Amino acid sequence: MPPRRRRGGRGTPPPAPQLNQAAQLTQQLLDAGYTKRQVGHILGRDPSLVSQFFTKNKGAAFVPALQRAVEAMRIGAATTPDELRDVAGALVKRRTTAGGRKARVRTKNVVGDTHRSSMARAAKQHIASGASRLRPVIADQAEVGGKIAFSVRAKKSAFVYDAGRPKDSPGIRRGVVQRKDGTEERSYGNSLGPGTGESGFAATEWQAKVDAAGGDVAAAVKNWLVGTGRLKADADITHLEIRGWKPRQER
Repeated sequence: MPPRRRRGGRGTPPPAPQLNQAAQLTQQLLDAGYTKRQVGHILGRDPSLVSQFFTKNKGAAFVPALQRAVEAMRIGAATTPDELRDVAGALVKRRTTAGGRKARVRTKNVVGDTHRSSMARAAKQHIASGASRLRPVIADQAEVGGKIAFSVRAKKSAFVYDAGRPKDSPGIRRGVVQRKDGTEERSYGNSLGPGTGESGFAATEWQAKVDAAGGDVAAAVKNWLVGTGRLKADADITHLEIRGWKPRQER
């Protein structure tokens, strides 16, 4: 008599866990090009909480806000993280303590005024089409006299200087992320280092650079990197992130 076949043998992988509704909605935003950090910004929460939608089945309280954000993204009513935050914010409810008070929310510190900060990120495909979602960050900050900083990802060999050199991105190597595919992500404008002045680039100046590049933010950034001797002329930028903020007024 032939041996019976066992169901689900040792070589059969376990079924993938079913994502809850918060994770499913978040995944739609991730598939559209947003990051977990940006989803956290939309919800006004730390990105680590967003990760727990997938790993610890959390996020039920954020489902209405995520549904509103996904809907607005689909119809084009809101595209930047700040716009999506404005759309979803009214549906994000604060937790309360045992005494009935609003619980404190753990978030990361940001430079400048949190109510005037903004950020957008574009990958290679979007960069090739002009990176239109990056323009509002610069335009909005230019309107209020704000600052910008940006991160650029390209092949390590495309950068002229080694990471951390003062001629490239003054200060430190902490603004550099090395990837397994041979690319590096370098930040410019976050911190100019001790004794070299205020952090950030004037958004008004960068608005002029973007206008001169025909509205193409990626082209404006590459022109600056090549023109200042930081990047080789034949380099391809694979990812670009623009961050903007309005500095706090001195009292």
